[in-house]
Amino acid sequence: MLNFFFKRNDFLGGVKVREYKELSEHKPLTKAPIPKRVLRPYIQHNLVRIKPTIEVGATVKVGTKIGDPEGRISVPMHASISGKVTKLEDIEHPVLPARAPTCIIESDGVDLWEDYIKERDYSNLSKEELLETIRDAGIVGLGGAAFPTHIKLSPPKDKVIDTVIINGCECEPFITCDHQLMLEKSEEIIEGARIIAKILSVNKVIFAIEDNKPDAIDKMKKALGNSNCYIVAKLKTKYPQGAEKQLIKTLLNRTVPQGGLPFDVGVVVQNVGTTFAIYEACRYRKPLIERVVTVTGNGVKEPKNLWVRIGTPVYEIIEFCGGYTDEPGKLILGGPMTGVAQYTDDIPVLKGTSGIVVFKKSELKKLGSELSPEYDCIRCARCIMACPMQLQPTLLNSYIKKRDFLSAKQNNVLDCIECGCCAYVCPARIKLVHAFVHAKREIKRLNL
Repeated sequence: MLNFFFKRNDFLGGVKVREYKELSEHKPLTKAPIPKRVLRPYIQHNLVRIKPTIEVGATVKVGTKIGDPEGRISVPMHASISGKVTKLEDIEHPVLPARAPTCIIESDGVDLWEDYIKERDYSNLSKEELLETIRDAGIVGLGGAAFPTHIKLSPPKDKVIDTVIINGCECEPFITCDHQLMLEKSEEIIEGARIIAKILSVNKVIFAIEDNKPDAIDKMKKALGNSNCYIVAKLKTKYPQGAEKQLIKTLLNRTVPQGGLPFDVGVVVQNVGTTFAIYEACRYRKPLIERVVTVTGNGVKEPKNLWVRIGTPVYEIIEFCGGYTDEPGKLILGGPMTGVAQYTDDIPVLKGTSGIVVFKKSELKKLGSELSPEYDCIRCARCIMACPMQLQPTLLNSYIKKRDFLSAKQNNVLDCIECGCCAYVCPARIKLVHAFVHAKREIKRLNL
């Protein structure tokens, strides 16, 4: 295979974490049952609102549009089951610190799909038509951030993109859904990458996979065959290798400027799940109404990798996985490093939900529970050495404790990617990420 040349580098900081992937690793992708009801919040992870286009009492099919984007950086929303809209009410958002208007749909048990969702020939579609398809399908980044994908694929005209990176690192502990997706849907992911490359007029595509997934590396290489411009890069397993800026540094030795984005250095990064969703949208006109979710942890009886309809209540998914093994001590949407802990399981799976991790209450101490008390900083500098963004977490935390958010901003708290490395290595168990998230919100609120 004749490949373009690149040199693997390494990013500063990061940590080696215990992975716990063996709990769900190599569990085949299984369809979760059609939920009895779905809850679809009209606010995405990025706080952009979606305008409801449906009323209580309306009958919907799978794929019926139930929300229109408000503004450019948003996407439409679609019904993920067929049935009846029973409520439009505010509920607690499982990720954002706010209540969100939510569409609640009760299933009719039929699972009837809209007629427009069917296979088509998309090979002759223009770049503009492909982008429109992706936008109309409501596709957002499935790695967790849930940023609208059509915006990411529309860089400013003065930004020349020369490389696309398809991110299959999946460095978050416990989560294995992307790994399994690569094993079972490798050809579809590659076709999705070709669609992305066509939209961006790019020939150079790198599939980045950590070396703890050798079977996925082999499967993707075999699926690619003798490609001159598409390669699979095996990367060292290191957290957070899958973060965009760190991935770009590792693969291309390019540094995204402070406050900048990947397109500032000629790169677009897409998660493998997003890439697969792009393929399905273009080939079948299928909107984003389901995604792969890893259900795992010592608190669930049967860890699985599941196809789950967006909006499915978590308790229904837990029941399908055999229920809880014991009294749950913590339930997290996402992974333990970057996910959000919940106080109830009556919450919906969102577009950005990659995992549901449950810990038994009796086992939390062994995993380093957040319930443990904080101690005073001992000035060990482990957080500084671990920070992949080269920040000074202990200094930032001291400013935040004094509510000096301007100084925190001047010392680049907004560059924090909330990976959790600093808190992971802190012997004093200081909740550093919590502090930085709070500071970001205060900086925005105070318009500093």
